[in-house]
Amino acid sequence: MSSESNGGGVCVGLMSGTSLDGISAAVARFTPEGNRFRADLLAFHVHEYAPEQRDRLKAAMQSATAREYCRLAVDFGGWLADAAVQVLAEAGVARAEVRAIGTHGQTLWHEPGHSTWQLDAPAVIAERTGLAVVSDFRVRDVAAGGQGAPLVPAFHAALFGTPATHRVIVNIGGIANITDLPPGGPVSGFDTGPGNALLDLWCGRHRGTPFDAEGSWAATGKVAPALLDALLGEPFFAAKPPKSTHRDTFNLAWLEGRLKAAGWRGEADDVQATLVALTARTIGDAIRTYAPGAQEVLACGGGANNAALMKALEAELKPRRVATTETDGVPVEHVEALAFAWLAREALAGRPGNIPAVTGAKGPRVLGAIYPR
Repeated sequence: MSSESNGGGVCVGLMSGTSLDGISAAVARFTPEGNRFRADLLAFHVHEYAPEQRDRLKAAMQSATAREYCRLAVDFGGWLADAAVQVLAEAGVARAEVRAIGTHGQTLWHEPGHSTWQLDAPAVIAERTGLAVVSDFRVRDVAAGGQGAPLVPAFHAALFGTPATHRVIVNIGGIANITDLPPGGPVSGFDTGPGNALLDLWCGRHRGTPFDAEGSWAATGKVAPALLDALLGEPFFAAKPPKSTHRDTFNLAWLEGRLKAAGWRGEADDVQATLVALTARTIGDAIRTYAPGAQEVLACGGGANNAALMKALEAELKPRRVATTETDGVPVEHVEALAFAWLAREALAGRPGNIPAVTGAKGPRVLGAIYPR
């Protein structure tokens, strides 16, 4: 039996998240191992956005004309294709070995219970690369009554699940989400709230940089308990899963509204420190409430590189062990791109990519639209 017929082979994953730092591209060879698999990373590359590219994506999340959306979609498809071409060159694999490219696209709108929209141009990627492309992963789950997110828990379970330890995987991108992996138990997960999104936006507003490197600015401030309590009053945090969210909820307007309501007159660095505490507290509350038996928490995503945030998370989750997926052999920046390479593999094999207990969908669904090579 060939690796292609039993779900193995090489796939490419492309991910552009809510942090808008760039396109993460991974090439991986998947090898089935019983009910799990081994993912051998062949290459990884971050195709950073130029300032004007980031500005166009931000503008599209607010308002744009039909012409602007259409032109951006095609141009964005070109950026994704560029990332795929470069990472494939670095991997040194022949195109004939590659089964498909899985692309998440860029989420412009996410309204759980109604609709979700990921900007993408899979036809452009397919034409530019000569490879099959799988895209539009979230829409089928939403059509089946689900949240459409998070979609990474199935991948987390297949890669990080272990019968020896009750683990939780915490993905800290623009939005944070958790995956609960109890040994022998059902996999569950949901979005917990903002990860880096508010931190990045506030840092951009006051420091002129896209993110707070290693949380160094936040470390100069002090957590404001009254402000933290005001932020924690957001109804999303108390809502029961399944649930998901996006920048449509957690954005600068949301933050400024709560600062105004709290009568905030303090320093900007104290707000940054309080936003770190908000991310850590909401992740901690989610784990304490829905995964109380967890022994180990592994973090991934850009937030796992934020020393201030990881320190706050460790304090929130004592006595549980808190580490990163790097300790399990997977660098924190690689996980989401690998997940969409894996989801493309699942789509080609006709296997479901969602977990109904996570998203709330009516049942398992094969995710993604396939554009043949």
